Amino acid sequence: MAKKRILSGMRPTGKLHLGNYVGALENWVKLQDEYENYYLVADYHMLTTDLNTDSIKQNTIDMVIDWLATGLDPVKSPFFRQSQVKEHTELFLLLSMLITTARLERNPTLKDQVRDLNIESLVYGHLGYPVLQAADILLYKGQVVPVGEDQIPHVEISREVARRFNQQYGQVFPEPDVLLTKFARLPGLDGVSKMSKSLNNAIYLSDTPEVVTSKMKKAVTDPLKVRKGDPGRPDICVVYMYHQKFNTPEAVAEVETGCRSGALGCVDCKLRAAARINEFLSPVLEKRRHYESNPNEVFDILHDGETRARAVAQSTMQEVHENMKLG
Repeated sequence: MAKKRILSGMRPTGKLHLGNYVGALENWVKLQDEYENYYLVADYHMLTTDLNTDSIKQNTIDMVIDWLATGLDPVKSPFFRQSQVKEHTELFLLLSMLITTARLERNPTLKDQVRDLNIESLVYGHLGYPVLQAADILLYKGQVVPVGEDQIPHVEISREVARRFNQQYGQVFPEPDVLLTKFARLPGLDGVSKMSKSLNNAIYLSDTPEVVTSKMKKAVTDPLKVRKGDPGRPDICVVYMYHQKFNTPEAVAEVETGCRSGALGCVDCKLRAAARINEFLSPVLEKRRHYESNPNEVFDILHDGETRARAVAQSTMQEVHENMKLG
């Protein structure tokens, strides 16, 4: 039986952090053996909220290096830039004729973004970005979309425009199904928000052991545990959450017991967490060093992926043209 096809993508914002790994990359690595995957560098999507493209090339390379370093295999799954497969924009244009502005304005995720980013004047491209997402998925005839619950409305828009196209012009696109995934959110070092580049509370996949240890020493802990000997509340401590993710079950149990009893001080607890994170990052850093020293390999991987993606995209658009009697 042929594997079902998935398209996954990220906006190229540069080097990734542990939150990106826990929230997406870790799941991508697991799925690459179960599905036929395509990995999109969503550089057009960047423009919906940031028109400055000066750093987009370097940010793309930094992000792709992190993909490679954490275990994504470009032989199994093409990596490619959205802007280098022009069929994305053509299908976006055609699909945009099949959905009303009123439908897009009802998108709850868009409303959340407008609120969170304090957007006063919504640009046309941002309103329509779910249609570009639909084009990204449908161009490769994606059958499943791994998303968290907050992204289900986007998949529904993709299903709607696929259905509308098929009804109007004949069957071309599958209606993609949701692969509901519980994406973990790793809290930042401040213990307040999720790990985020903009909040400067992140540990990066590219951080050296010295940097990780230095950052961990500044991590916020239980405010009631002032000194060693004070009983702590590990369930509210961000350092304990890092132990839960990166340490062994036995070590996590030991940390919890020591924290609650007061036998384990916060400084020692932080150093233990840093050591486990550094152990996890060690092979990642080794792979990163290889690709940072050989950037042409990264470009070769992208060019190969773009050639493979373009072949699929062109085949899909040929079907679209035939069904629409264009050309």
